Amino acid sequence: MKWQGGGWDLEILVNGYPGKVVPHGALGWSTVVLMRGHGRVVLLDGGGYGMRKVLPAKLKERGLTPGDVTDLLLSHSHHDHCVNWPLFRQARIAIGRKELAWALGLPWGETSVPEHAVAALAQWPTLHLIDEGDTVLPGITAHLAPGHTPGHLIFVIAGDGQDCVLLQDAAKNRIELTTRRTDMTYDPAVSRATIDMIWAICRDRPGCLLIPGHDLPMTVENGVPRPIGRQHAEIRGWFGETLDDITTFDLVPAEA
Repeated sequence: MKWQGGGWDLEILVNGYPGKVVPHGALGWSTVVLMRGHGRVVLLDGGGYGMRKVLPAKLKERGLTPGDVTDLLLSHSHHDHCVNWPLFRQARIAIGRKELAWALGLPWGETSVPEHAVAALAQWPTLHLIDEGDTVLPGITAHLAPGHTPGHLIFVIAGDGQDCVLLQDAAKNRIELTTRRTDMTYDPAVSRATIDMIWAICRDRPGCLLIPGHDLPMTVENGVPRPIGRQHAEIRGWFGETLDDITTFDLVPAEA
């Protein structure tokens, strides 16, 4: 999916997936967005370790390398969004000031924060800290959206007739946005207040494009989020006699 507005060309490199696996826990398949404009090449979040080959390949398809990325915007400090920052270590790496302070203060080994990666990021020379309401890039403002983590940020892009709101895990999927109930929140009431804020943004910016962290992009029509496109996710496993004998499991229901 592609979008243009405010001097930016935006496309989703990887669509996040709304689910978990049993007994292995969270999948961590998160959305990664590429934005080009104003002389910048920007990524929103960098996915988890599993994307370390995927992202350079996706960039290469577009004539880019990780070294061409000028800015990495991190919505929050969970592993599936921030751990790959070393792929883009030459870029300006931006994360919320409140989020980084929270992540650095956590006990090691107890949360979804990749402790070593965050500790190293805190000392990195191109680190840039973001506060509520900052204009992080031309036409792009950051807004505190706590609940999933205390310092989670969403980013609002002023477009030309249609605005874009990069939600990431403030509202991970269509169900959370619709029901105002959230999975993986430190406080359901705080998350609900954040989703109320998102709905207020939708009312103020009718027809805006919403990009969640673990689902398809969507727009709101008559108060109902409508996904754009179709989800694609498979697992390929070896259950035969050779490595060439591959079984593919489609993870998207036919009606989705």
